[in-house]
Amino acid sequence: MTQILIVADSPGEAASTVVYRERVATSDLESNHFSGQLVERVGWAVRDADLFEQENRLPLSSDQPSSVRTVRSP
Repeated sequence: MTQILIVADSPGEAASTVVYRERVATSDLESNHFSGQLVERVGWAVRDADLFEQENRLPLSSDQPSSVRTVRSP
């Protein structure tokens, strides 16, 4: 199954932090409701990643930050 990833880059380092990850099937996109909700979730994740990059708040460990939204479609 395909994944959507939103990644925040850490300044000065090669490592990045996954802010959002969601598995999506082609059949999921047939629903206008699902598609609209997906766009909303991606928008939130892009905003979160942008804040992480601007404020240089990326976590130092490999653990996911508490604001990470991980969604798996049924």
